[in-house]
Amino acid sequence: MAEAYIVAAKRTAGGRKGGRLAGWHPADLAAQILEGLIKDVDADPALVEDVIMGCVGQAGEQSVNIARNAILASSLPESVPGTSVDRQSGSSQQAIHFAAQAVMSGAMDIVIASGVESMSRVPMGTPAILALKAGMGSYMSPNIQERYPNIQFSQFAGAEMIAKKYGLTKDQLDEFGYNSHRKAIEATKAGKFANEIVPIKIKTAEGVEEEHTVDEGIRFEASLEAMRGVKLLQEDGALTAATSSQICDGASGVLVVNEKGLKQLGVEPLARIHHMTVIGADPVIMLEAPIPATLRALEKSGLKIGDIDAFEVNEAFASVPVAWLQATGADPDRLNVHGGAISLGHPLGGSGSKLMATLLNVLIDRKGKYGLQTMCEGGGLANVTIIERL
Repeated sequence: MAEAYIVAAKRTAGGRKGGRLAGWHPADLAAQILEGLIKDVDADPALVEDVIMGCVGQAGEQSVNIARNAILASSLPESVPGTSVDRQSGSSQQAIHFAAQAVMSGAMDIVIASGVESMSRVPMGTPAILALKAGMGSYMSPNIQERYPNIQFSQFAGAEMIAKKYGLTKDQLDEFGYNSHRKAIEATKAGKFANEIVPIKIKTAEGVEEEHTVDEGIRFEASLEAMRGVKLLQEDGALTAATSSQICDGASGVLVVNEKGLKQLGVEPLARIHHMTVIGADPVIMLEAPIPATLRALEKSGLKIGDIDAFEVNEAFASVPVAWLQATGADPDRLNVHGGAISLGHPLGGSGSKLMATLLNVLIDRKGKYGLQTMCEGGGLANVTIIERL
């Protein structure tokens, strides 16, 4: 079987809700990433055999196959097809898996895996909320309600359940949230994100045109004292808005190829996709799935946790990566070394390939060999991807 290689990985800098990227239609924003990937390898765009794009809010401006619409909004030829994926927060990580499977099988040689989410223009939950208001009902079918009686699936509730299950305190989670900002500040000032960010042209409120290149969610004035003063999300809980992922606008993408693709593009690979896992777990606690998914991935790949040089565990809520550290015994100094979604934002369907771009650049910067990425996902799902830097 052929191998799957990453030859380019790009993302936009995150934009706050109603912030610097809010003026961009999501199809146009995603198109900037498609073009950025092609430009990075100086490729003929007609060689791309498919675009697989993660997106959670597939309604309004993100409806009717956002992947195809992003292609049509770009300079890529009409001959390039596209399809959209929803595996909740792991949508574009799943896009990477699908792209890798396509090139490993030999069915395709050059595929773009990508993701986009404009949470300013298509608010979180829009597909379900609009349908419910229109009298189209809920995804909670009678059979689901019978299996999970009197249960309202909630990521907020799941995050608090994880904190209680693993004995995590508010002080622990506040410190983790503060460190996410601290690490993101250090990485930004040191230019660590420069190779992964595609500059996006914007117009400021003052009408000045400039390029958006710095993640807008980073609080450069952050202090642990201020974070500890943020109100709890629920009275008996441990989480606050400051220890939760930020609503974010953004897009990202990874160019995945096999050996034939390398020859066609005339490029050297940056990394090899070493292993892919996806599992289902308890949909009530919901966000705990990265833990058993990581353990399964390590077992199936023949690697130990100490073999991994860098980890990206999505900071949907601080309790998720903190519990993951406790359960896996991973080195905390190798986790989210440039910050995570608490500081950089979580553009839902765009986060999977966003984290991959960062993970790859961390490995390059640190001269590490293996990197592991995992995402907690709505419905009690988790993807794990292990890459090997080449």
